[in-house]
Amino acid sequence: MTYSMTAYAQAKRLTDYGELSCELRAVNHRYLEVQPRLPEELRPLEQSIRDQIVDKLNRGRLDVFVRLNSSTSEFDTGQLDERVVAEISRVASKVQNLLPTVEPLRVSEVLRWPGVLVAKSLDIQVMQTEMQRLIDQALDDLLEARAREGKKLAALIEKRLVGVMEQVSLVSNVLPDIEKDYRSRLDERLANIQDLDPSRREQEVVLFLQKLDVAEELDRLEVHVAEVRSALANKGAVGRRLDFLMQELSREANTLGSKSQDPRMTQASIELKVLVEQMREQVQNIE
Repeated sequence: MTYSMTAYAQAKRLTDYGELSCELRAVNHRYLEVQPRLPEELRPLEQSIRDQIVDKLNRGRLDVFVRLNSSTSEFDTGQLDERVVAEISRVASKVQNLLPTVEPLRVSEVLRWPGVLVAKSLDIQVMQTEMQRLIDQALDDLLEARAREGKKLAALIEKRLVGVMEQVSLVSNVLPDIEKDYRSRLDERLANIQDLDPSRREQEVVLFLQKLDVAEELDRLEVHVAEVRSALANKGAVGRRLDFLMQELSREANTLGSKSQDPRMTQASIELKVLVEQMREQVQNIE
């Protein structure tokens, strides 16, 4: 299974303290980098969130946005501190006696007074359990999204691999004709050299053809293509291995071009380089 490093997921849970939500945004990165962003009251849970994510992901940069929306819960309304209300009432009565024309305090004004409403304290152990469930849900959705994207990337790479094998087949088919043409041209040139021993002539032809032989490069291209397909079929993180194989494919394509003495082989080398570069771009997003 091939996984992309780029994906998005979100999840929500209703708790005793309000709605707890999590948003995950993943992009490609050489290593695994987790960046949690939590409300201050949930900061003690940061390390457990990191540990949870490390257990399921191998590579990529992951931004984790956690929010606690308590606007509809007792956590936001708070608990009434009757001692503060009593003190406000006592002071207000004195002011009323001194200034009879002053309007009395309204209930809404009293509730907005600092210290009248005391927020309900968080039970961090309860929230840790809620957070673990929330992160698990978000991670499951993220992995599904990465798998879907990874499947698309694998299909794009496979299409290019087919193109690579087409170029390998093309060069393999024309190689005998190219070698025959080389030999013919060399024979003509060497025939103009007087007093050249026939055995020496044949030796020169063989040496020159050996320098232009690309059979080994074609074989290695086939092997690398098979390795890429095998890596795409494996589970786990394969991005680094694929990146290495792209380098190997590029090296063989370059060697093929450097040995070329025929337009068909030169064109095949150029096409191979284009295909490998297109695959390399896709591989950068694979875990």
